Amino acid sequence: MGKRIAVLVSGGGTNLQALIDAQARGELGGGTIAAVISSKAGAYALERAEIAEIPHYVIPRKEHPSNQAMTQALVTKLKDLDIDLVVLAGFMIILTQEMVQAYPNAILNVHPALIPSFCGEGCYGLHVHEKALEYGVKVSGATVHFVSEECDGGPIVLQKAVAVEEGDTPETLQRRIMEQAEWHILPQAVSLFCQDRLRVEGRVVHILPPQA
Repeated sequence: MGKRIAVLVSGGGTNLQALIDAQARGELGGGTIAAVISSKAGAYALERAEIAEIPHYVIPRKEHPSNQAMTQALVTKLKDLDIDLVVLAGFMIILTQEMVQAYPNAILNVHPALIPSFCGEGCYGLHVHEKALEYGVKVSGATVHFVSEECDGGPIVLQKAVAVEEGDTPETLQRRIMEQAEWHILPQAVSLFCQDRLRVEGRVVHILPPQA
């Protein structure tokens, strides 16, 4: 029985689209995107879900008194939907510990840098790329990691490096990292999870060979 995936979104949903496209090509390791959940109404990601005929829901942050209350509502919804894997794809709410406790080593996040560089509090969206360019790195990239209670601190599943080019702006670097890294390694990590090929030992994620 294939795993049921929920993708949590807050905005345009480009990484969601990469997952939808991978699913259409049969590249999610037998997993199925069973739900898209947005933290705000009107997010373009919801239209992407609609077009792909994926059930979609809104759990608005503003209707909950705290991130914790919102997290609890999300966990309830995910359990009701019988979800096996949670994917954060541009989800802008910091989830509290209830989510990690409900889905240990079953929440994947994509971060637009090579963790542990340019990550943690305040490092999201264009800020990540601004910091990378300010520091003068020649290589950046993307990381898919399991979500732990530490912000951007969970075990790393996959990483892909992307060259920083002369004259890059945060916007051009963001675009290149999405196209060359995020849209590839996020579906790949989801596929490995759905094939039961990820084993976590401490901080290290072992990728197991395909089962014959």
